[in-house]
Amino acid sequence: YSGPDIMHLGGFVDFTFTQEPQDTVTVRGGTLQLDCQAQSDPVGAALTITWRKDGVLVSTVVDERRQQLANGSLLVQNVMHSRHHRPDEGEYQCLATLEGLGSIVSRTARVTVAGPLKVVVPTESVSSYLGDTALLRCEVSGEPTPIIRWQKNREELPMAFDPDSRLAVLPSGSLQVSRVQPPDSATYRCLADNPGSTRTGTDAELRVLPEPGVSRSVQFLQRPSRVTALLGTDAVLECSASGYPTPSIQWRRGEELIQSCVTDDDSGSYSCTATNKNHNITAHTELSVLVPPQFLNYPTNTYAYESTDIELECAVTGNPPPTVRWMKNGEEVIPSDYFQIVDGSNLQILGLVKSDEGFYQCVAENSAGSSQAMAQLLLRERSSGGVALPSAPRDLVPVLVSSRFVRLSWRPPEETRGPVQTYGVYYSQDGVERERSVNVSEPESLELTVSNLKPEESYSFRVVAYNDVGPGESSAPLRITTKPDLQVPSRVESLRAEALSPTSIQVSWEPPTQPNGPILGYRLLWTESPSSKEQSVEVSGLNFKMEGLNKFTEYTVRVLAINRYGPGTTSETISVTTLSDVPSAPPQNITLEVVLSRSIKVSWQPPPRSTQNGIITAYKIKYRKTGRRGDQEAIEPNNFWYLFTGLEKGSQYSFQVAAMTVNGTGPVSDWYTAETPENDLDESQVPDQPSSLHVRPLPNSIIMSWTPPLSPNILVRGYIIGYGVGSPYAETVRVDSKQRYYSIENLEPSSHYVISLKAFNNAGEGVPLYESAVTRSLTDPIDPSEDDLFHLFDKYPTPMPDTSTPMIPPVGVQAVALSSDSVRVSWADNSMTKNQKTSEVRYYSVKWKTSYSTSGKYKSADTTALSHTVTGLKPNTMYEFAVMVTKGRKSSTWSMTAHATTYEAAPSSAPKDLTVISREGRPRAILISWQPPMEANGRITGYILYYTLDKNMPIDDWVMEAISGDRLTHQVVDLNLDTVYYFRIQAKNAKGVGPLSEPIHFRTAKGVYMCLTSDQNLLFFMYSFSPIGQMRPPHGSATPQKNSNLLVIIVVSVGAVTVVVVVIVALICTRRSSAQQRKKRASHSASKRKGSQKDLRPPDLWIHHEEMEMKNMEKAPSVAPSGHDSPIQSCQDLPQVAHSQSESQIGSKSSHSGKGWMLLRGTRGKMMIPMDSQPSNTRK
Repeated sequence: YSGPDIMHLGGFVDFTFTQEPQDTVTVRGGTLQLDCQAQSDPVGAALTITWRKDGVLVSTVVDERRQQLANGSLLVQNVMHSRHHRPDEGEYQCLATLEGLGSIVSRTARVTVAGPLKVVVPTESVSSYLGDTALLRCEVSGEPTPIIRWQKNREELPMAFDPDSRLAVLPSGSLQVSRVQPPDSATYRCLADNPGSTRTGTDAELRVLPEPGVSRSVQFLQRPSRVTALLGTDAVLECSASGYPTPSIQWRRGEELIQSCVTDDDSGSYSCTATNKNHNITAHTELSVLVPPQFLNYPTNTYAYESTDIELECAVTGNPPPTVRWMKNGEEVIPSDYFQIVDGSNLQILGLVKSDEGFYQCVAENSAGSSQAMAQLLLRERSSGGVALPSAPRDLVPVLVSSRFVRLSWRPPEETRGPVQTYGVYYSQDGVERERSVNVSEPESLELTVSNLKPEESYSFRVVAYNDVGPGESSAPLRITTKPDLQVPSRVESLRAEALSPTSIQVSWEPPTQPNGPILGYRLLWTESPSSKEQSVEVSGLNFKMEGLNKFTEYTVRVLAINRYGPGTTSETISVTTLSDVPSAPPQNITLEVVLSRSIKVSWQPPPRSTQNGIITAYKIKYRKTGRRGDQEAIEPNNFWYLFTGLEKGSQYSFQVAAMTVNGTGPVSDWYTAETPENDLDESQVPDQPSSLHVRPLPNSIIMSWTPPLSPNILVRGYIIGYGVGSPYAETVRVDSKQRYYSIENLEPSSHYVISLKAFNNAGEGVPLYESAVTRSLTDPIDPSEDDLFHLFDKYPTPMPDTSTPMIPPVGVQAVALSSDSVRVSWADNSMTKNQKTSEVRYYSVKWKTSYSTSGKYKSADTTALSHTVTGLKPNTMYEFAVMVTKGRKSSTWSMTAHATTYEAAPSSAPKDLTVISREGRPRAILISWQPPMEANGRITGYILYYTLDKNMPIDDWVMEAISGDRLTHQVVDLNLDTVYYFRIQAKNAKGVGPLSEPIHFRTAKGVYMCLTSDQNLLFFMYSFSPIGQMRPPHGSATPQKNSNLLVIIVVSVGAVTVVVVVIVALICTRRSSAQQRKKRASHSASKRKGSQKDLRPPDLWIHHEEMEMKNMEKAPSVAPSGHDSPIQSCQDLPQVAHSQSESQIGSKSSHSGKGWMLLRGTRGKMMIPMDSQPSNTRK
């Protein structure tokens, strides 16, 4: 029933985003800005913008790097990013709030930090017959996709396509050399560039062989691969073939030969067929078009009354099918008893309450994008306005109470004040503020059944009579408790689970003893430990085989029976673990350390836990000497390292490691190579000065610790310690080269000592390092400088010791770097006496921090062993370590510090402040500058610059330029005019390349495309493409997509004995005589070949063939498909651009071309694009 609206509270507000944050790739140390703006109509309540990251409110107070601008944009300065700490990477959303009305949330913007490039397949040398086609491959992966450029004998090859050139860089990055000639025999290499990284490929030789003139079978140089493209973007299908005689190429879509415009839907199967008179071969591929979500039906603004039910509609389409979720005032709606998803993706709200008012968004997402539609819900109040309404119905009583429904009856009100139109029953569950309502179907009915209740729950019911004016007084509430649901099945019996294999478990059970009717089936539920995410499956029988499980993983299983009343009582939960298997991944972080001229230490970390597939019992290490056949093996059952001794000096050895379980040996790692030196460490010169010296004074002693000289190639045989009052040479002590600490004893209290330390070998003594210290007085039990020397005490205070017997700190602390992020710390404990009881429990605390740190903040770890491997450290960084022993409530002081420097690693941040500057007077050249990365992790040896026209292209397709040394500027030349380029850069050191910087863009000076036709006319091309129309709901916002039609350019490349490039320009022109145009082409063709005018790169619209006859198409003129004004509206024929005759003496004039381009567009005019060449003898 819907009575008259007596009082209207507020109206709908048009509340939308005018700008939403977009997906962004940033770089470490850079600046991140995400934009967000919203507007409301009418403008009334105050509008505020807040930000969320990964669902959590972003605070600009806690992190000073984050700042919200006045326009709502979020600014993050000095982006932070490391292996274990990535506070700025994630998913961002902005929340727009109208005070007192509600909120809406923007699309989710993904912020990522660029990664390094990786060479997937190195370029290999190839041999090609004279006049044939050669293909040099270059496959580099990374984010963003790099631009590929090529060098010939270290000289840059032009990137722009020249119709007269025999060299072309394909979209995949491969270099195609057509009509191979003797000068093509050279060394080639590819360079991959993106803004954050540069990779230089291996050198490859192109060898030119004499053409024997013998028939060769047709073979593919480049097969077409599966392509997935976003609606409105370009997609390229490559196909290249070679053989003798020259093969021709045909493309088919399904069974249909492609020789003209295709339908708007370009998704489907394509085949490329290469044919000559002796052979034919075919390759197939798929093109998939991703379509972002589009709304078929969207929610609308809705008025409703309290206690009623409503349904907000939302229907979407897209490819792949989108997922739909609902948001209320910026928070995701969690399905419950009162908020339910029905009919696919509609939102149903039961028993409306005042707090349900607000803005609701239907958010649809798939891999192609996201869209959202918004509706506002307002609740109205009913008011009598002083008119007569019915009194309360009388004698409300339950007629029947069941476990899931209640039947009520009542008597009419004493005063109806007019005919009763209907009765409404309102009910609510105890503990739930939300009240629902249901009306009787007939006005005179005095009974109603309320269904869909829960067993053993208490509900309150009341009834209201309605007349012509509206609802009257409510009856007194009636409280009813539903009955227990005793009709569902009891628990199943004899539940058993047994692991059959590493990936499967067999579960079986017996039927329940009390089925309470026919059993319709069973529900098996299982949980994978420790994720606790429960999954289920419906089963018809008494057993089920769980397959596709994780290896050596514990699962908990339970089963319940189902009858017509619903699921019964669940069984007890049992646990079962899948069987173990061989590891599915090799060990990680493998490092090689050349210890001596005949020893190499191999270290590693276990495989990732999810790939161990059991308990690791040992590690198998294979090794071999370079140039020698056969491998040797070693087994290490306990440690994460193995020392190979007795090797040959000056030799190169390769190592690989595999993990073992009781089931066998897992996959081996890559080969890692190290070379033993010709001789042991240098002893022809004295050692350098020790790199550091620390002293700690006590009343009668001074404890000193040091780190060795920085030169690792000079042999150190020991250290000479000198000390004395006022002089460092009164007493001297010699210690071993491995020692890093010493305690000078029997000193006088309160005395000033000078201490010297120098390294020595057989060549002599090195330069000393000096330090001074004042021993404590006997009355001073606490070292006054302890806070300065050992900042650790502030954060990790030493427990109060037992003063009767103080603990002795660990001695002989040594630190040895194992990798770029780990150091092994070992020590001795002299406080353990010979009579030490094994029952006495003691443990050791290890603390560490960077040596240059001034904050005094340490990290720590506890262990019961006499060594500990510290992981998660920064590369190429010196750390200091100290150890403390604790037994019961007694603890020692901290030991002397030991130092170690981690190995170098590839840079973990990108170069900063990438800037592009134009060059005055040189419109095709620019100057690029940058700053070094924040985390170089070693000495920078060079940079790799990438640039492209499309920042969404794979990094493999970006142009790459390598920059050696530590230069911070670079000049890029020969760019296209009036073109937007995107730039990224990455740093490299001896260990590899770092992540890519955030893309920046720059537009070069303006220019136009020019092409000289066969009749000496200079043609100018200007392109404009119509956007694909998209549905947009009036209350939603859609993710912007590329404003262009789906364009599929099929690149056909055929190598042949004789390959002549003919450029056909597809121009939409006014109708003219075909015969006259052929005359013009014939008369001006030669003059073009003789001219010195250099053609600029033609647009991608062109189609290249060697020989082609242009025929009139007797069709009515068609309107240009673009929504923009077109200078020429119809086409009768396709004028041909003049071309050069092949210089090759092999083959015939009728041979087909090895290259061709085909245009496929979603919205097209009637233009024929012939795909096969015509014999030259047809042209006279």
